[in-house]
Amino acid sequence: MNRIIVNKILITLGFLLAYRVLAYVPVPGVDTVVIKSFFDNNASNALGLFNMFSGNAVERLSIISLGIMPFITASIIMELLAATFPNLGKMKKERDGMQKYMQIIRYATIVITVIQAIGVSIGLKSLGTGPNGAILIDMSVFIIISSLSMLCGTMLLMWIGEQITQRGVGNGISLVIFGGIVSGIPNAIAGTFNLVNTNQISWLVLIFIFAIIIITVGCIIFIELGERRIPVSYSRKVVMQNQDKRIMNYIPIKMNLSGVIPPIFASAVLMFPNTLLQSSSNRIMMQIADFLNPNGYFYNFLMFLLVIFFSYFYASIAFNPKDIAENLKRQGGFIPGIRPGDGTMNFLIDIANKLTFWGALYLGVIATLPWVLVKASGVPFYFGGTAVLIVVQVAVDTMRKIEAQIYMNKYKTLSAVGL
Repeated sequence: MNRIIVNKILITLGFLLAYRVLAYVPVPGVDTVVIKSFFDNNASNALGLFNMFSGNAVERLSIISLGIMPFITASIIMELLAATFPNLGKMKKERDGMQKYMQIIRYATIVITVIQAIGVSIGLKSLGTGPNGAILIDMSVFIIISSLSMLCGTMLLMWIGEQITQRGVGNGISLVIFGGIVSGIPNAIAGTFNLVNTNQISWLVLIFIFAIIIITVGCIIFIELGERRIPVSYSRKVVMQNQDKRIMNYIPIKMNLSGVIPPIFASAVLMFPNTLLQSSSNRIMMQIADFLNPNGYFYNFLMFLLVIFFSYFYASIAFNPKDIAENLKRQGGFIPGIRPGDGTMNFLIDIANKLTFWGALYLGVIATLPWVLVKASGVPFYFGGTAVLIVVQVAVDTMRKIEAQIYMNKYKTLSAVGL
């Protein structure tokens, strides 16, 4: 393997290792034993799901307990605003404007992080038996310290994600989430076998769960690699001018145009109110928090609807039929049987809508059906397809980018030797 690719992989692994080290750095002034006990008792609700996405950093009240979710929430808000206001959408497409766009997201991340950090800090007062709960120092001082600590942790995670994207392999933010979920797999396996040894679940149920995981992973890989290839022809003049170059004779459109974004966005949207509600001692707020429990049917119904919504929303941003039609017309290309220009654009819109429908349905089913099956089997722990979906999609996407880097270096080598 080329040294450049190896260096990029090592850089990626190094930043992910730094992320895992940060997960063990606690916020000063808290009783981590009390917090660990609390999360052990809430492993099957929203806190358990949030803890899983953070790589168990929440149960240690690490400085990265809020994870990368504030950044994702800020990105969701900006994407919605960019789709609503044309000037903001235009800013996003320009090179200099994109820098300003990302800067706004960073400022929004700071605001969201501070709000969530204050909510978590106040909520810790209700834990434990002391007057300040799990807090060992003065309440006012702790809120300031914890807010600054969590803010620094979240900004560090955002920086790590950006460094992986620029200097490593794959999408940095997705890999950070991937690392957090994967880090919990050994404990999940050990906990599952412990349930079997204590006769809480049978070996038959364990085999059933394993079969669900294998089928889910297989379906994800099959769909993620699936694409609709629309044939493209070029005029004789263009072909004669490019005899020594390869011209792609089809337009590949993936069945899942939005990738891993919809389940991540949906999880972030549902986790944000849960994080705030869990810190409240109000009876009505606590009932709403229980209603939004990830181990309940209503939460998974909302997850299904949000995944469908974000699939359509992000697909409309990621795939632009108008630009493709204009580029084809400019390059002398056309789809056989379809008129160039508006005819090509309408044809591509129709194809994209059909693929998005099935892709959104697939994401919604994968995000909720495994939980329904496991719930029906009576397994006493949380298992959802969202985590599996994120892990498999990020792994497939990262492998694709590594392969692309390998092929690119091969072409550079062939070009250098004159072959």
